[in-house]
Amino acid sequence: MGAFGISQPVRRTEDPIFLTGQGRYVDDIKLDDTLHGFVLRSPHAHANINSIDISRAAAAPGVHLVLIGADYEAAGLGAMPYNNPPTPDWDPNCIYTPKMLALATNAVRFVGDGIAFIVADSVVAAQDAAELITVDYETLPAAIGTATATDPRTPAVWPERPDNIAFVHQAGDKAKTDAAFESAEHVVTRKLTINRVGANSIEARAILAVYEKEADFHTIYLSAQSAFGMRRILAEVIFGEDQSKFRVITNDIGGAFGMKAAFYPEYALSVWAARLLGKPVKWIEERTEAHLTDYHGRDNVTEVSLALDNSGKFLGLRVDTTANLGAYLSTLAAGPATIHLGGLAGVYTTPAAHVNVTGIFTHSCPTAPYRGAGRPEASFVIETTVDAAARELGIDPVKLRRLNMIPPEAIPYQTPLYFNYDSGRFDETLKMALDVGDYGGFSARKVETEKTGKLRGLGISYAIERAAPAGFEFNEMKFQPDGTLKIYAGTTNNGQGHHTMYTQIACEFLGLFPDDIRVIEGDTGEVQKGFGTGGSRVSAMGSSAAFQAAEVIIEKAKTLASHILETAEVDLNFSEGVFTITGTDRSVSLKEVAAFSFDAAKIPAGLESGLSGEAEYRTEVCNYPNGCHISEVEIDPETGKIDVVKYTVVDDVGVVINPLLLDGQIHGGVAQGLGQILFEDISYDPITGQMLTGSFMDYAMPRGDDLPGIKVVSNSVPTGTNPLGIKGAGEAGTIGAMPCVMNAAIDALSSLGIFQLEMPLTPNRVWQAIQSAS
Repeated sequence: MGAFGISQPVRRTEDPIFLTGQGRYVDDIKLDDTLHGFVLRSPHAHANINSIDISRAAAAPGVHLVLIGADYEAAGLGAMPYNNPPTPDWDPNCIYTPKMLALATNAVRFVGDGIAFIVADSVVAAQDAAELITVDYETLPAAIGTATATDPRTPAVWPERPDNIAFVHQAGDKAKTDAAFESAEHVVTRKLTINRVGANSIEARAILAVYEKEADFHTIYLSAQSAFGMRRILAEVIFGEDQSKFRVITNDIGGAFGMKAAFYPEYALSVWAARLLGKPVKWIEERTEAHLTDYHGRDNVTEVSLALDNSGKFLGLRVDTTANLGAYLSTLAAGPATIHLGGLAGVYTTPAAHVNVTGIFTHSCPTAPYRGAGRPEASFVIETTVDAAARELGIDPVKLRRLNMIPPEAIPYQTPLYFNYDSGRFDETLKMALDVGDYGGFSARKVETEKTGKLRGLGISYAIERAAPAGFEFNEMKFQPDGTLKIYAGTTNNGQGHHTMYTQIACEFLGLFPDDIRVIEGDTGEVQKGFGTGGSRVSAMGSSAAFQAAEVIIEKAKTLASHILETAEVDLNFSEGVFTITGTDRSVSLKEVAAFSFDAAKIPAGLESGLSGEAEYRTEVCNYPNGCHISEVEIDPETGKIDVVKYTVVDDVGVVINPLLLDGQIHGGVAQGLGQILFEDISYDPITGQMLTGSFMDYAMPRGDDLPGIKVVSNSVPTGTNPLGIKGAGEAGTIGAMPCVMNAAIDALSSLGIFQLEMPLTPNRVWQAIQSAS
């Protein structure tokens, strides 16, 4: 509807709350008699636990409870959950699934593994008590490196898997790919390391658990990506009880990025302690704990080969990846390494591809989805390899991409790795990016940069991803007697602007104004059901459910409007929030109909009072957002410092709900992709397994002055996979940024004979490479 409907740059309705300090996070909730939890963690990467003495801690002032792994095991509580990924051709029996309890019992397997849970009157009292616990460790050698995990000399993380292999998964057509390579005139082969990084959300993980013994009911405040998913795990997996005994509320969440989609041991411990003590128990993660135990992202070693003919046409792609899963399987452990292998095909007509993925255990924190969850890795592999092929064959990287790009007339297009693209104009998007990014003017800018003694490079990437995986989402809309509307959404807002999105949909299809609307999310006590947030699914699936719920309301309201106006339903036209009798000026607004619906004495017989609509939107078909990124960097050869000085994105996310929200998603995604390439790295000592980047003094995060102005333009090609033609956007920025920035840096350094560097491109690493090259 007008200025507030779909595709309008509506400012976020959530922002006034946050800008005035009224956000409600877990630690903002203060309840009487709340106790505080603290986890004693292992200082060793690998050790046997000979004994644990908690007697002094249990007797310490203010301590109410001390729990260890043996207590958890004796209570018969469930192990941490592992879910098989929705990966095509995935064999659930291919993966070894060791049991991970909420606290270690006989052995610890990474620095940060939980040993004891102390509950006291204050966090300080719990920390003091933790220092009184005596643990007799027998330290053991540790397996740390991803590339060396399967070496026969490497210690085993699990005795049942002496080679440290958790699973092997293959995709594509090996015979066809082998034949393509046999006929190839050029083969470009590279070995790539995609390093380990952390989500580093502003709000660390947190939980407040309340148990009402008489009612046998739990209320849990949690910083997580799915209230309903967490409720199911707590009820059914951990405690073996009915979900109706649990209410999970997520309120405001200070960032998640996939990391908070997992279930963590502290959640089970806090709820268990609340049950045992009959008092609220709060656990707030400290920043050092976050570095150590928030499930990490990425950490792959890949060998990739691209086969080409003399003209530069791609003939085949061969990929072999080793993916580090850490010491235990996180909730979605196998997902990032396998779900999005289709992204390796890119937007190219490569006829054959084969991928082998080996998941391995190491004595490190478990890994899990992190913004993109396999998509950035796939895009990085194919897009940096295309640039490498262009250099080796002496072909312009833009020309090589265009030579192999899927033409619009070939859509829908079945790739050799699962993905079937239903829409997209890839060459058009590429051309737009070249124009917007002033590709033609780069040579002149390069000359000007070189006059200052610096190097300048330009990088291109064209990324495509699968978004909104098969599943469902729920939405319910209810008018109130005063004519306002409440929207109950099954998704969970992590800062993306969901409330604004749902408000715009209601304004567009119901003709309301933002002040008429209130959105409720992330509360299993108020919302009937839902899936949650992740996989760039909400803009497509959440909005589709809201659209369908609005349609239900309109149909119900039409019956009431026909009664009010004393006319047949077929004679009514609904537009801009008003029902009008066709060909007349007689009308009634939807808000008036809603108010009328609460008068039981006036509504037609057989109709319930009130006006509402609900919908459960389901889909088995994904959508495929895609886009072209172009970046330019300057490198100071005296220091090795890289500055990203220009950045352009042209994205196809289908119908754009809100350009401002889209810009925010792309900007944030680019920052995280750029951050991994230039700064971020989780590093362990290769012998002891001690984390070397356990604080922000050692783990570098991108700052505002590390980012240039980012120009975002849309080339919207609606998808037919959902009612509104929307494609996901939440991860697109990261997916394109990683290969784009790396390609730009290598382009700048190639004049010195430097054609490959590992991420992150820290000043020291770049400077060392320059010194070696000279």
